[in-house]
Amino acid sequence: MEANKKFKPDPKLKLMDQVRQVLRYHHYAYRTEKTYCDWIFSKRSLRDTIYQISWREKTSD
Repeated sequence: MEANKKFKPDPKLKLMDQVRQVLRYHHYAYRTEKTYCDWIFSKRSLRDTIYQISWREKTSD
């Protein structure tokens, strides 16, 4: 039964801190952790930028 337990990050933490917590639990290298976090951040930034552009287009009509 103990082997089936899955690691769950602290839900009180921010998303990026939860990601870091999971990566550290699984013993990923620091460089891998940094790369994953940068990738997530860039995807979130891109998504937010696209959302802002589409919102501006809708409100400018």
